[in-house]
Amino acid sequence: MTEDELQRALEAALPAADLHDVFVEECQDQDVRLRFSLKPGETWTTAALLSLVDTSLRAAAGLAGTLSHLNVTVLKAPYDADVISLSRLIRRAGPTVHAEAWLFSHAVVDPMLHATATLKSSPPLRGNREGEVAAQRTEGA
Repeated sequence: MTEDELQRALEAALPAADLHDVFVEECQDQDVRLRFSLKPGETWTTAALLSLVDTSLRAAAGLAGTLSHLNVTVLKAPYDADVISLSRLIRRAGPTVHAEAWLFSHAVVDPMLHATATLKSSPPLRGNREGEVAAQRTEGA
């Protein structure tokens, strides 16, 4: 997926409140770099940072995934500046995806938050080839 494709996918999939003026800076293989911006007069709250973590993890692991486990370590308080996230896919095992995200204030130098997560991919729709194969395996078991 290219940066432009991921940008369009994020804008289509996320509610406006979770976008935080997201900008896809880099999208290669299983690594994604996003930049989030504050509106004038706003500050980063814990809820907003968790939203950024969710967006970053989904950008790396797939937007259709459902979060099943999340571990967050806050390393320091955020500055009132852009937040840069680096997220990557750690491991994919069938429908289960393991990913991590790092959040940085303004520049990728000193992290302020680290998160690891497990996401479950949504089951394929019946009627496509993957769905048919999955249905046959289930019925034959």
